[in-house]
Amino acid sequence: VQLQASGGGLVQHGGSLRLSCVASDRTFNMYSMGWFRQAPGKEREFVAAISWNGGGTSYSDSVKGRFTISRDNAKNTVDLQMNNLTAEDTAIYYCAKDRTAFDVGWLLKSTSVFGSWGQGTQVTVSS
Repeated sequence: VQLQASGGGLVQHGGSLRLSCVASDRTFNMYSMGWFRQAPGKEREFVAAISWNGGGTSYSDSVKGRFTISRDNAKNTVDLQMNNLTAEDTAIYYCAKDRTAFDVGWLLKSTSVFGSWGQGTQVTVSS
């Protein structure tokens, strides 16, 4: 599967961005999807995830209430709406696909659950 993330850019403190990820495979609607990020010098960390049917979502504590993950299975896309951005949100953002169909990987908030990764999109928040 190929995952293509887009929508990153430079935004001021307090601003908003919407990231989008499109998947190439026809089994997209069977898998949880997640967004992760990696800042310079730091490990990749969980941001948000969504169940295969969109009925369940999970967020890291640092983004809860500011970010919203959603998916459109008809379009093979998963989006991340990011509001009230701060400098601490500056990172490369990656979308990822769960290794296992129809499971609860979206609840586990772990990179090990996700087996396919996109190329990443840079988000930079100026203070």
